Amino acid sequence: MNSVVKTLCKNVSLPRMFTARQRFDAQYIDSKAVPETLRSELSKFDSRIKAGQRVAITCGSRGLANYALIYKSIADWVKAQGAKPFLIPAMGSHGGATAEGQRELLERYGLTETYAGCPIISSMETVEIGLSEGGHPVRLDKHAASGDAIIVAHRVKPHTDFRGTYESGLMKMMAIGLGKREGAVLCHADGFAGMAKMIEQFGRTILQHAPIVLGLAIIENAYHQTCRFAGIPPESILSEEPKLLEYAKSRMAKILIDSCDILIVDQIGKEISGDGMDPNVSGATPCAPYVSGGLRAQRTVVLRLSEETHGQAVGMGAAHAITRRLFNAIDYDATYVNALTSRVVDYTRIPPVMDNDREAIQFAALSASSVDMNHLRIIRIQDTAYIETLWLSETLLAEAQAHSAIDVLTEPRPFPFDSDGNLPNLI
Repeated sequence: MNSVVKTLCKNVSLPRMFTARQRFDAQYIDSKAVPETLRSELSKFDSRIKAGQRVAITCGSRGLANYALIYKSIADWVKAQGAKPFLIPAMGSHGGATAEGQRELLERYGLTETYAGCPIISSMETVEIGLSEGGHPVRLDKHAASGDAIIVAHRVKPHTDFRGTYESGLMKMMAIGLGKREGAVLCHADGFAGMAKMIEQFGRTILQHAPIVLGLAIIENAYHQTCRFAGIPPESILSEEPKLLEYAKSRMAKILIDSCDILIVDQIGKEISGDGMDPNVSGATPCAPYVSGGLRAQRTVVLRLSEETHGQAVGMGAAHAITRRLFNAIDYDATYVNALTSRVVDYTRIPPVMDNDREAIQFAALSASSVDMNHLRIIRIQDTAYIETLWLSETLLAEAQAHSAIDVLTEPRPFPFDSDGNLPNLI
């Protein structure tokens, strides 16, 4: 790196940091109780599954608490009705937009044919099942469409890039997930400005023309634990999903300090968020004005990619500085396929690359405007999925002590950079 930049960064004095814990509503469903809780919820729909039917069960690409156990339990319930379940990766273009890549994603979550006790049919082939209200062809996974029934199972939560009546949930799973890459491209045709409209129109068409027998909404709490299952008959998905979205918003975690000068995010990854880091938490997004909320941070620094993202670096474009080790880990093909499908290239842009963690943080501080360099307000999190434990700069100590849901755990101390200028894991 240019020695001038290194010299400028070296002159930035970073504040002392202390560890704090945020507290949220911790109600959840224990893993041991997941099968029975699901059976109880799904038993309301016993009459909708007929003996001998081939039943497709949709599986998403996002990391989910109890992922494999949930889908195995759904398959077990289908078999108990005398029907024949099979799992469909409903992931749009994720998994590198290949059938093999999507199957591998399921296996990374522990969901295999042996564990689930039923086939996994992964294919990128789709069929057209009708036209949307806007005149767009609506496509559906070929194997799901050829089955006798489809169970749409997915987590309901706020989307990372737009606001609408339906965000991440059952309607999106039908419109984009089951549409594979072809359907995802069609649904993203107008970018995120038109996403809310497209998801609703495509979802309505699928409900009219595909054999959807029920939707299963999965909701997690602030600690990313399963906290609720909600079975919904297809005729009620349009009216019930918005209510569940509001409930999911009420259970989400957030950074309880409203604003800062610099947010440090240790890692980003597709298993953490579709955007690598969730702007509902970080506030960092190039998609304004289609999405809003989260922390107000003037600069965001990202230190590395998660191991589970396998080089998929979507999200780095929302940062103002990254490290050399993140840059060296990027799989450009996997990263750019997602950008082409979503038509959002901003998330894949490469920010300034600094040699180590310390220089990336110092660079962010130097590039910020109207900040007190002697009293920098800095927040550090592991990633946007896990924000119970965080580091705060000494300037934020009084604010943290005054907050009823923040516990201060340590005294302020200097950043513990190693000899290479990098930080140890936050937790």
